[in-house]
Order: sequence, then structure tokens, then C-alpha cells
Amino acid sequence: MSGQLSRMALAGAFMGVALGLSPVVVAHDDLAQASAEIRRTRFGVPHIRAQDERGLGYGIGYAYAQDNLCLLANEIVTVNGQRSRYFGPEQLTVEQRENRVSDVFFNWLNTPQAVSGFWQAQTPPVQQRIEGYVAGYNRALAERKAKGLPVECASEWVRPITALDLVKLTRRLLVEGGVGQFAEALAGAQPPQASALNGAVANDFADAATRQQRFALERGSNALAIGSERSFNGRGMLLANPHFPWVGGMRFYQMHLTIPGKLDVMGAALPGLPVINIGFSQHLAWTHTVDTSKHFTLYRLQLDPKDPTRYLIDGQSVPMSQQAVTVDVKQPDGQVKAVSRVVYGSQFGPIVQWPGKLDWDNRFAFSLRDANLDNDRVLEQWHAMNQAVSLKDLQGSVHRIQGIPWVNTLAVDDQGQSLYMNLSVVPNVNAAKLARCSDPRAGLQLIVLDGSRSECAWDVDPNAAQQGIYAADQLPQLLRRDYVQNSNDSAWMVNPAQPLTGYSPLISQHGQPLGLRSRFALDRLGSLAKDGAVKVEDLQRMVMDDRVYLADQVVPDLLGACAAQAGKDAAAIAEACASLKTWDRTAGLHSGLGFVHFQHIMERVQALPESWRVAFDPKDPQHTPRGLAIERPAVLKAVREAMLASVAAVEAAQWSKDRQWQDIQVASSGDRQTPIHGGPGELGIYNAIQSVPAANGKREVVGGTSYLQVVTFDDKGPQAQGLLAFSLSSDPASPYSTDQTRAFSQKQWSVLPFTEEQIKADPDYQAVIIRERDEIGRVARH
Repeated sequence: MSGQLSRMALAGAFMGVALGLSPVVVAHDDLAQASAEIRRTRFGVPHIRAQDERGLGYGIGYAYAQDNLCLLANEIVTVNGQRSRYFGPEQLTVEQRENRVSDVFFNWLNTPQAVSGFWQAQTPPVQQRIEGYVAGYNRALAERKAKGLPVECASEWVRPITALDLVKLTRRLLVEGGVGQFAEALAGAQPPQASALNGAVANDFADAATRQQRFALERGSNALAIGSERSFNGRGMLLANPHFPWVGGMRFYQMHLTIPGKLDVMGAALPGLPVINIGFSQHLAWTHTVDTSKHFTLYRLQLDPKDPTRYLIDGQSVPMSQQAVTVDVKQPDGQVKAVSRVVYGSQFGPIVQWPGKLDWDNRFAFSLRDANLDNDRVLEQWHAMNQAVSLKDLQGSVHRIQGIPWVNTLAVDDQGQSLYMNLSVVPNVNAAKLARCSDPRAGLQLIVLDGSRSECAWDVDPNAAQQGIYAADQLPQLLRRDYVQNSNDSAWMVNPAQPLTGYSPLISQHGQPLGLRSRFALDRLGSLAKDGAVKVEDLQRMVMDDRVYLADQVVPDLLGACAAQAGKDAAAIAEACASLKTWDRTAGLHSGLGFVHFQHIMERVQALPESWRVAFDPKDPQHTPRGLAIERPAVLKAVREAMLASVAAVEAAQWSKDRQWQDIQVASSGDRQTPIHGGPGELGIYNAIQSVPAANGKREVVGGTSYLQVVTFDDKGPQAQGLLAFSLSSDPASPYSTDQTRAFSQKQWSVLPFTEEQIKADPDYQAVIIRERDEIGRVARH
């Protein structure tokens, strides 16, 4: 990546946490010395094998540091709340959040007590895996320092890590679906009439609101689990298509983990996590999609009229808690100054203040309770899933542990079963309590409960793994032999033959419009049913044909608007109309300006509630809403205005008539640019790709399709094909920084070698053995 975006990626990552350098958690002199074998195949994918948990972690940390040293080092600065110290308080993270806001927020989140408590709650195998990861990463860091650090991170902020650093990274992941979306609101909350700390907190809540709205888009996903009744060989088939950021702390890493006789799993993991998040094993394959469940609630506090830092519960005045947060801030002269502020809280959680939305005045304040703040089971959860030997075993682990933070789980097995589970961490607030404790005028986008009554606290179910959340048997799940699918909609339409209804609105809301990606998937499954059994290439084409589902619904109407009497605007919109007519209705590399005009037009028109000819009908969610009502003057006028605006935008960009999508949307690594197909998921493009304006009229990819896998089974076990769309390494100098990106651009899937025979037969096979007792830099090659 080059230019400003590259600097943002290195300076920012996606979230920030704060806690000063922590001591090493354990220093067992008597620990067995770790060793691991790292075998790499095509695209540098590491197959890591060890005899125990610590050895496996050692290999993971070492391999990851070889490929993404600067990325993880930058994340460590972020999660320790030191961005302002090293990069300055006003610089922005890749998500356009000020460093000082990031530092305040994560210093609040990752107190020594919270981090220590999380660590102590881990099982011994998980602790051993983490300790090994730390040792492996630090070894690779020492070796790289001896040769010279990459230019992107040749600085004082790169240091050896500790187990607590990985805990902080994990806690950052946990709050992505909750309080992490309110960093500005938490860092900026001050009592009425109090002045903000030296102007330290940005007031740009518009950007924060945009990030919140786009959470599911930027961290969305498609998943399709095909059972025996629909698959080509009567066994399970899984398409995993997570849409995650291409830069920063949510960038997937591909790997294969083996402890002989105990563990054999392959897939992808997030930075700093020594487990597979999405993957497959001998008999199973699974993936995740961001769910629509609520993982936090707000509480409206009734304040004590005498003091806005006290609130009333059941008529009793209670003082807010006050947590002092100190951030080291780099001054213009280079000196570092400690700046402190107070983060206020109630018994429900921190006070959050959002001007015009969640105001803190003399009558009311708002407090946020995030269920995942108490979820210390997340690593144990994926550790158990990685070891599951049957679908029942995998499902049982999720029921028992309840560590999934904010995603659905879809899985298949080699027996032809397909499973959907919406078993994440959800506040236990049923519909009756919601009716008693919230204002119905507020809607269900943000759940706001009455904080003045103790009866409005979350209910406690003794069968739940954590106080205040729903027990697993109260959450949606569906086991079928035909299919289940999800593209970030609620649980109700994972299979229209068996709608899932009757749940608390915090869990799932039925009767709501489906996203266009879900409608595309259901439409394609219907078409495939007419042609026979589903084959591997059918699942691959769902992503790679780049079909724009919305175009099939509305382009005829857009062309109708072109044909209608346009008066003085006829000449001005003629070029847009011509390009729409010849457009192939895909987001492929060779798609012309018709796709660009379509994006511009629909961005405006979709916002009009009266634009649809056929409104949404909950009895027909797969096919409604549809059609543009151009026969309505207001809609026709809006379409024409959108066309004129699009023509002006294309002219301003100085794009010629023969401009193609491959000339516009790219992924950069150093000075290399790779054209990327796909586009906005809100247009019904299954291959959802998010890009932002960059230099020279280009759009730089920042998120979307990331790790791809299609897994089937035969008598020998899993047969998998896949890609990591942004490639394995974030280091532009690495041979693995663009190779898979080019393959993705060319729609070339790769076999994922899983068996010993497949691994050793790979033409790019190479292997080393690393031992903790050996001197730095010494590895055994074979």
C-alpha cells in the first residue's frame, strides 16, 4: 500500500487499547523448551506442527511475525494506548479516529485488573498456546532486528511482546460489536458545563455515526452450508466468504495447525489469536457472519437534581463511578506529557455522550452495558471448536462455553448435515421487559432501557454461561439436510422453508426486509435447484461472477427513465444512459462506466422511501421491495437528478468513455497495484468489496471479501479450495504480499493442502524446525 492510506494503515490499525507495558505474565524457568515445524506451501501458507500447545503457539507466533511483524507491532502500540505518545495525538487511525480518542478509550477498557482477570480465566492449554506465541513472535523479532527492521516499523515503538499484550488484542476484538463503536462518545462524555479536556476529544461524531452504520458492511460476510439433499455427492459443502478489513487489526491470517493425535485444523485467524476462527478439519467445516443481535443496551439515567454526577435508582441517589485515565501525549517539541481525564460510569457501564443523540444534561445521562466485556471465554471457544470431531461436538462446545462474541456460526459435516447457530453473547431482555422498560418511539436500532428502575436490569438465567445473557437453548439454531445461509440478516430467513421466529427483538427480528446479498443467495439457490445438485464451481461462481443483484431489479426502469421525455436534460444524461444500456450488470474487471453510474444513481435513489414500485411485503421477503416507480414524478425527478450528478462526477474524474472497473478499483502494496473486482454489498454484490477514493482517480480497497474457502468431503476427508484475497503478508517487500491478491483478481482459486500427501507434494514446499533452546537465527531446514 502506498501514499496516505499506507501510512494510515501502519499508524492506525482498526482499534486502540491502552495499558502501559505489562510485565511478563509468567516466567517459568522449568517450562519445557518449545519447538515447532513450519512447512510452507503455495503462497507461503504455513502448516505448523508441534507436539504440544506451547510448541504450536511458538510456531504460530514465529510464522506470523515473519509475515506481519509491522502490523502486529503497530497493533501492540494501539492496544496499549500509546498512539499519542509515538505518533502524536491528532493523527488518525485507519478508521479515521483520533489517536487521543483511541488512547483514552482503550486505557479505560484494558485496566490492569481487567486484563489480569481475563488471563487468569483462561484454561491451561490456552495459556500455554499464548505463551508459546509470545516466545515465537519475540524470536522472529530478534532475528529481524539483527538483519534490520522493515522501513515501515524501524522505530522505537517496536518491542518484544508479552502474554498480556495478546489479551489486550483479544479484548479489543470482543468490543467490536458494542462499546467499541462508541469510543468518541465515551472519551468525550463530561458533566454539564464541564469543559472538554484541552479540546482533547474530537467533536466529529458524524464520522463515528458513519462507522457505526457501516459496521456490518465492513465486517460482514456471506455463508452457505449445503447439506446432503442438495450437494453433488451427498456430503456437506461450505462456502465461507467473510467480508473483513484488508488492513489493520482485523486482517485475517491463513494457517494450518497440527498436534498429532489431538488437533488438525486449517483456516484463518485474526492477528494475535493463536486459534483458527474460520476453517475446516477432518470431518467439519465452519464459518461466521456478523449477526444482527444486540450485544449491548443503553440505559437512560435519571440524574439527581442536585448533582449531575449522581443518578437515581428506585428513588435512591447513587454517585457515578469515576475512573482516572492517563494518556502520554507527544508535544510539538517532541517531549511527552501525561494528560489525565475522568471517565464516568454507572452500575450499568460507562457514561456515553453523543451530542443531539445521547445528551448529558442536568436531567438525564446515558450509560452503556456491553455483554462482551464479561466474555472471557472467547479463546477457549475457538480452541474447543478447532478440536471438535463431529458437528454435535462443535455445537455442544458453543452451547457449553458461549464464547462467540458477535457472529453467527454456519457449519457442515462429512455426513451431509448443515447447521446454523445464532449463539452469540446477547443481553437477556425479553419482549415483555423491553415493552416495560423502553420508549417504543425510540425504535429498535439502539435499545435504550430505563436506568432509574432496578427491574430494568438484564435478567439472569442460571443456565447461561454468564450473568445477564441468554442461555444457548434460548437462541436460534437450525439443523437441516438441504441448506442454511446467512448474509448478515436476522435469523428468520436462513432457510425460508423453516422460518425462525418468536425471539426477543434483541436476538432476532422477523418480518424485516432482507439484505440484497441474502436475496441473491436465495435466488441463486432456487436457480440451482432447477439444474440439479450443487457443485463446487456453483459456490465459487456465487462470489466470482460479481453479479449485481439490484441491477436486475431496477436497470429496466432506469432505462425507462432514459427513454422518457427528458427535455433540456436529454443531452446531458445521454452518455450515462448509453453506458447503462451496454453494461453487463456485473462488478467485473471489464465492466464499463455503466457500473460507476449505477452506483452513483442508486446511492441517491435507494434513500427515497417512495422509490419502490412494489413495497416490502413480509409475506414475500425474497422478492420485495422491487422495481423503481419512475411513473411517479418525484421518483423520476430523483432518478434524473442522480444521473446528472453522476455525469458530473465522471467528468470531474476525467474518465474516458472506455474506462473499465479494473482501471478504478485497486489494491496497493508498495508501488504495486492490483485491479480488484467486486463492489458494494448494499447493491446485492455477493463479492462485497469496500473501497475509498484515492489518488489519480482510483479507489483503494479497504475491506470486503477476505478469506475464501469452499470445502467438500469425500472418503479421504476434506477437499478444500480457497484464497486469502489480500495475501498472507502485509509487508510490501515479502514475496507473499500480492501473490494471492493477483490470483483473486484473476479469479484463480487454489487447492488448500491438508493431508501430509498434499502438503509434501506442493511444488513450493519448504520446511524448517525452530527450537526455543537454539540460538537466535538458527533453524533446521529439511
